[in-house]
Amino acid sequence: MKELIIKSLEKIRPILQRDGGDVELVDVSKDGVVSVKMQGACGNCPGAMMTIKMVIEETLKKEVPGVREVIGV
Repeated sequence: MKELIIKSLEKIRPILQRDGGDVELVDVSKDGVVSVKMQGACGNCPGAMMTIKMVIEETLKKEVPGVREVIGV
């Protein structure tokens, strides 16, 4: 599952980098909770949580079987 998550994040990364940010995979739990850390401009952005839920979580749920939730750390 981790490899599929990394591949999906690579697709999302250019969107974040366009705005001066990035995302780092921190952990994947056995029950499908993915922990990510927003970096750069996205790390301090008030909309970071919205990006995690609306962009990253939705993409991972569609592309990676078993992903239940994405949280920011």
